Amino acid sequence: MKVRYSHLSLAERRRIERWRHAKMSPDEMAHRLGRHRSTIFRELRRNHFHDSEVPRLSGYWCIVAQSLSDGRRTRQRKLMREPRLRDQVERCLRAGWTPEQIAGRMRHEQAPIRVCHETIYRHVYSEEGRRGELWRHLPSGRRRRRGYRLRKRPPPKFAPELSILFRPDVIAHRKQFGRWEADLVLFRQKFGPANVTTMIERTSRFLVVLKNAEKRTKPIMAQIATVLAPLPHHARRSITFDRGSEFIDWPHLQAELGTQTWFCEAQSPWQKGAVENANKRLRRWICRDTDPNTFSQEELRQLCASLNATPRKCLGFRTPAEVFKANLLGHGYRREKLSRQPKSHLA
Repeated sequence: MKVRYSHLSLAERRRIERWRHAKMSPDEMAHRLGRHRSTIFRELRRNHFHDSEVPRLSGYWCIVAQSLSDGRRTRQRKLMREPRLRDQVERCLRAGWTPEQIAGRMRHEQAPIRVCHETIYRHVYSEEGRRGELWRHLPSGRRRRRGYRLRKRPPPKFAPELSILFRPDVIAHRKQFGRWEADLVLFRQKFGPANVTTMIERTSRFLVVLKNAEKRTKPIMAQIATVLAPLPHHARRSITFDRGSEFIDWPHLQAELGTQTWFCEAQSPWQKGAVENANKRLRRWICRDTDPNTFSQEELRQLCASLNATPRKCLGFRTPAEVFKANLLGHGYRREKLSRQPKSHLA
């Protein structure tokens, strides 16, 4: 198998400088660095600094060695050795061509001297390219290059075992009190980052609406914890979120309150239908074109109280507040089936 050669790094050159002043032999340096002895001898010979005016400053210095090495690599680059080719590439970049288009056109024309797109990218982000601000002519317009093939996939923000697919059936069938769902209600971007958190208890349909000044996860989750903390544990058994970035601070909520958290599948907010339905009803009063900075938390509390005092057919025309209070006090709640032909009370 072919052995890949890697250049000495600045950290390795620092160690060589320190060992050089300690009179360590090049063979011992090579052994400690895991390099061939010829690599160390070549490094000491090629990157030795000599000062004729102040001889005592002559010697091996890591910063000088790194600078000399970078200079040699710069002079060896193809676009630095071929000025006409470099001018052609830079002219195409300024005309709006991408590096891949430039390299592909050279191959199509069978140019005798040509470069690949990776060479062009390296020239753009080299010291000379940055000085000419060539990166401004790339489609991305990034000042710093972002790795592609070496880019690591970020770890998942939500544990797979907390998927809604593993949520107990008693939650889905609304058979147990204390199961909440939460979501964020957003407004037009021109109104700023202010938003509203909506929470609903699945059995009673009891709604809580909270105003947020921004979309950062910590203040949002802290406000949810503040609302749920006074409730007994049987009234805050679990809460279901979607996979929005505003809920990534869920471990702190679970650790602080002991409330189990569940998450919808990716791009499947419909799986928490109770709070989505509540958001739809809430939009009758605060639509997307409403400026959230014009109403206060007290006004939201009054609106929420009005909705919780509205009879619901799914609750046998009881109100969410009545059902929530009955379950909170431990009286329980059994939904009464409505008769298709109710008895007349006029007879």
